[in-house]
Amino acid sequence: MEVVVEDVSALTKKVTITLPKDGVQKKLEKAYNKLQRETKMKGFRRGKVPRSVIIKNFKQQVEGEIGEKLVQESYFDAIEKNSIDPVVHPEISAPLFKEDGTFEFVAHIDIRPEFELGEYKGIEVEQVSSEVSDAAVEVEVESLRQDMAPLRSVTDRGIENGDVVVVDFEGFHNGKGMKEVKNDNYSVDVGSGRLSPEFEEKLVGMKGGEEASHEVDFPAKYPNPVLAGKNIEFRVNVKDIKERILPELNDEFAQDVDNEFKTFADLQASIRERLQKEKEARAEGDVTDRLMLKLLENHEFEVPSRLVRFEVEEMIKNTEKSLEQSGMDLESAGLNREDLAEKNKETAEKRVRGDFILKKIAEVEEIKVSDEDMDRAFKRIGDQYNMPIAQVKEFFQSRDDLLPFMNEILNEKILTFLRENAKFVEASPAAEEEKTEESTD
Repeated sequence: MEVVVEDVSALTKKVTITLPKDGVQKKLEKAYNKLQRETKMKGFRRGKVPRSVIIKNFKQQVEGEIGEKLVQESYFDAIEKNSIDPVVHPEISAPLFKEDGTFEFVAHIDIRPEFELGEYKGIEVEQVSSEVSDAAVEVEVESLRQDMAPLRSVTDRGIENGDVVVVDFEGFHNGKGMKEVKNDNYSVDVGSGRLSPEFEEKLVGMKGGEEASHEVDFPAKYPNPVLAGKNIEFRVNVKDIKERILPELNDEFAQDVDNEFKTFADLQASIRERLQKEKEARAEGDVTDRLMLKLLENHEFEVPSRLVRFEVEEMIKNTEKSLEQSGMDLESAGLNREDLAEKNKETAEKRVRGDFILKKIAEVEEIKVSDEDMDRAFKRIGDQYNMPIAQVKEFFQSRDDLLPFMNEILNEKILTFLRENAKFVEASPAAEEEKTEESTD
């Protein structure tokens, strides 16, 4: 086997592999012999078809199958002998059975970037307090109160914030109806912002049976891609207005929420405990995000372009899955793959670079995934979905499923190590206020 390695770029190598005539011809001969024994063609008995006829009719098929086997059998041996460390499956091109009897193919291989590990221990990060305020508990109590309030139709006034109204509506963009933005007998909790704050504001003051047309300008970063960055005319028909009859906040209310509560104070304590856990989880995630940003700032290096493209493709697939849940696709949402690829490229590059940094830290600190780590992870999934661990493990029998899962566990261990070795400082009042606003959105 002859191997020629050329540098295409700092992270891509072109590897030309040529296999000797003897081995190649033996495999071709064996394949043609098998076909000649088994093939029956018009005018010939089985096993009596001339070799020239077999080659003429099956050459493309045979060379395709044998060529694929030759690549699989020789590629890993070639990169191992030449100390090449690929980070993704190679791009195989130009497979060719040459006139001299040899077989040649080219592999474009992306390799692991080399970089010096900068600061990663003792990184200074702001930590927002996870203390739960009385006001936050009151907001949750009021939300429960709103949800549990019985509804009563009203006809003597217009819509007010807090009402639940039933409407028919349809959205129009540039005068054209949008089938994705159309609903009949749709229930809107006015003032909640669950549908769209701008849309709900336009409903205030309208009366039952009234029809109106309202325009809403949606920001470019609006979560719904169908509406993002567009001026939408909504044609609305109010069919019913219901007001809430709010219950008193007392022990009876707490018992109506759940009979495990004996007093209103028990309900408040339970809400505070839940909010505390949620806030701590968000705080941990926030610290992780800040650590990763610092790591990216401390490590600038080029990453393999094909890995970035794969990451971009995964992000687009996730967008497609999200749209499918709403019965849409990219086209109906006014999106296309090219624009999404360009939009996600920078984020994908950071994710890939961040993963290389984490793996370098794991290598230096000898952080590995143990059997105990795997068992804990399986148990966590089992507890989450109320499944026995044996059943959870069945989902990870495939190598293609197990390796990404192990990579996720490894990254969790690395990030835990980084948090344990971070230097925490008190967050500025502005940062505290910002996180409080995010938690109540």
